[in-house]
Amino acid sequence: MNDFYIVTLLVVSIFLLLGSGVWVGLTLAGAAWIGMEVFSNRPAGDAMAVTIWGAASSWTLTALPLFLWMGEILFRTRLSQDLFKGLAPWLNRIPGRLLHTNVIGCAIFAAVSGSSAATVATVGKMTIPELRRRGYPDDQILGTLSGAGTLGLLIPPSIIMIVYGVAADVSIARLFVAGILPGIMLALLFMGYIVFWAVRNPSKVPVADENFSFKQKLYQSRHLIPVVLLIAAVLGSIYTGYATATEAAAVGVVGSLVLSAAQRSLTRRAFIDSLLGATRLFCMIALILSGAQFLTLAMGYIGLPRALAEWIGTLGLSQFGLVMALMVFFIILGCFLDGISIVVLTMGVLLPAVQAAGIDLIWFGIFIVLVVEMAQITPPVGFNLFVLSGMTGRELPYIAKVSLPMFFLMLAAIFIIYFVPGIATWLPGKM
Repeated sequence: MNDFYIVTLLVVSIFLLLGSGVWVGLTLAGAAWIGMEVFSNRPAGDAMAVTIWGAASSWTLTALPLFLWMGEILFRTRLSQDLFKGLAPWLNRIPGRLLHTNVIGCAIFAAVSGSSAATVATVGKMTIPELRRRGYPDDQILGTLSGAGTLGLLIPPSIIMIVYGVAADVSIARLFVAGILPGIMLALLFMGYIVFWAVRNPSKVPVADENFSFKQKLYQSRHLIPVVLLIAAVLGSIYTGYATATEAAAVGVVGSLVLSAAQRSLTRRAFIDSLLGATRLFCMIALILSGAQFLTLAMGYIGLPRALAEWIGTLGLSQFGLVMALMVFFIILGCFLDGISIVVLTMGVLLPAVQAAGIDLIWFGIFIVLVVEMAQITPPVGFNLFVLSGMTGRELPYIAKVSLPMFFLMLAAIFIIYFVPGIATWLPGKM
C-alpha cells in the first residue's frame, strides 16, 4: 500500500485517540498496534511487550526520575524562595530592573531542574507576586516568564536531552555540555529584549524601590549560596568526569535534601509531596516514552523511516533547507504534542535522513531542544501556557499573545546556532 495512506492512517488514528481524551502514551501505543496489525506480519502483542519493557528498564533513563525529584524538592522548600532575595539588589540599575529576575531566576533554576514546567512554576511563585506588587505590567511579567521558563529544557541538566540522548544513542554528558553556551545565549537574548522594551517604554517601568550599596548587595547575595553549591555539585561532577548523568542526578537529590534540611525547610509533608510529585510526573513520561518507542518500532517494520529518508533525499534539499523544513515541521507538531512526545515519536524516523545530510547529532540535539522549547509556548498544547494560566487565572490566548516576542527570539537563536554551530559543538569537542 502507498506510504502516504499508511502515514495518513497513523496520523488520523493518533488525532482521533487524542481527541477522544485518551492519554498520550496509550494513544501512541494504540496507533502503533493498529499499524502493525494492518501493515505488518509481526505479532503486535509480542512486539509491544518487548518494546515497552525495554523502554521502561533503560539504565540511562534512571537519571530522569532523580532530576524530577530534585526539582520537586526545590519547588517545595525555601531554596527556591532565596533566589529572589539574592538576585533583586543587583538588577535595580539595569533597564527593565526586576523583570530580569524572571530570566536569571529561570536560568539558575534550570541548572538544577531540567523541567520547563517546574521552572516556570517555581520561579513564577516567587516573582509574579513581587513584580505585581511593585507595579510591573502583567504582559511583560507573564511573557518573559513564559519564555524564560523554556530554559529549563536547554540549560543542563535537561529532561529532553536525556530523552533525546537515549533515542539517538549519543552521550548525554556531551549533550549537557553542549547546552551551556546556547542556554546562556538565549538567556541574554531574553534580557536584551527586556532592555529594549524598557528603553522604549520608560514610563511603564517602576522606579527602583530601594538602593543598595555594594556591600549590601554582597550581603544579600548570601541567599544564592545554597543554589550555587547545588549547581556546582551536579554539573561539576559531570564535567570533571567523576559522575555520569545518572550519578550526578543522585548527587543533586542528596544535595537538595541536605541543603533544605540544613535550612529547616524540609518538612515531612514537603518530603512526601516531592516524592509523590516526581513519581506521578515520571510515570506520565515513562508511559509516553514506552508508547512512542512501540510506535517507532511499528514504523520500522512498516518501512516508513526508510521511505521518509528516501523521500527527503529526492527533494534535493541542501543541509540548510533540511534544517528549515524540520524546524517548520517541529513547530507545527509542537502545537499538538508535548516536547517529549515530539522527540521520541520522530527521532527513529528522522535520524537516518539527518545523518545522511551530514548533520552532527550533538548539534541536532540542541536544535531539537530549541524547537521543542518553542512548543512550550505555542497553543493549544503549550505546557508553560497551561502552568501560567493556572497560576494567574489569565486566559490561554492572552498568555500566548504576550509570549510571542519570546517565540521569535527562539527562532532567531536557531538561525544563530546554524550559522555559528560552534556555539553548540565547541564545548563538547573539548571533552
